[in-house]
Amino acid sequence: MRFKNLDLNLLAALDTLIRVRNVSRAAEEMFITQSAMSNALGRLRDYFDDPLLIQVGRSMELSPLAASLEQPVRDIIVRIEAAVVSTPSFSPGDSSRSFSFIVSDYTVLTIMPAFLQRLEKLAPAIQIEFKPQQNYPHLLLERGEADLLIAPTVFCSTNHPMETLLEDRLCCVVDADGPFSSGVMSEADFLSAGHVVMQPPNGGESFAQRAFDRVGIKLRIEVTTYFFTSLPLLVRGSRRVGLVQRSLAEVLSKLGGVKIVEPPFPLPALQQSLQWHSYRTRDPALSWIREQIHEAVHSIAEDGTVKGIYPAT
Repeated sequence: MRFKNLDLNLLAALDTLIRVRNVSRAAEEMFITQSAMSNALGRLRDYFDDPLLIQVGRSMELSPLAASLEQPVRDIIVRIEAAVVSTPSFSPGDSSRSFSFIVSDYTVLTIMPAFLQRLEKLAPAIQIEFKPQQNYPHLLLERGEADLLIAPTVFCSTNHPMETLLEDRLCCVVDADGPFSSGVMSEADFLSAGHVVMQPPNGGESFAQRAFDRVGIKLRIEVTTYFFTSLPLLVRGSRRVGLVQRSLAEVLSKLGGVKIVEPPFPLPALQQSLQWHSYRTRDPALSWIREQIHEAVHSIAEDGTVKGIYPAT
């Protein structure tokens, strides 16, 4: 099919080439030969009368025109994918669809086990893929590289729909036999102690760091790690303090060696939201998946398996 003399089959190739900026990798991703992808790039260059991809050293860079086409073309592809994947009806017990989630290890450990247990009973053939969070995680949604995002509300996009999923308090974890294990930590102790903090691997800041920045408190950071679940383990046998989500601390404290202590400062609760691309709002399968995540959170809060999680009202 052609539109204004452009073969629309080339749009998918253009989208992939712009995204990966490599002919060989683009060919692999589209399951075609390298020569076929090179031919597609040649046809695109002829149509736009522009190089699109420019060899710079060992890598390829986008031409100004290609850069300007990146978002519009991606938007078209996401719209098409949403229309093709979505079906008028959805039968969980018969479906074998795959869904990808952008989640932190905190979410995987505290919420996803209950969610997966529900899926095993209600939709055993559905496949779930967890993808790590990154700085500006909503960009993966906008590029159509994930179906759902679970993240602090402050890190979600205002351009796509979202639902409040839960609220979780922040608490301190300290060595069970250390100087701060009495259960009461003073402001002076907190400020003078060394801290272990989660630092996203690709930049940005955690919710806890943002909370302290907002109230003008500067932590004495001695150790940074790239995942939340390591924080309680890294304070064991030390005088350091880790600030983590209460529900996560409850789970990991069962491993022993750490104690939960309330922070000496009032801190805002961590509000987690569930977000999806606006084009996917009418997808009945995605709506069902979202419902199951909410039900999992409610079940966790009700049976006390994980304390400190409160479902949205």
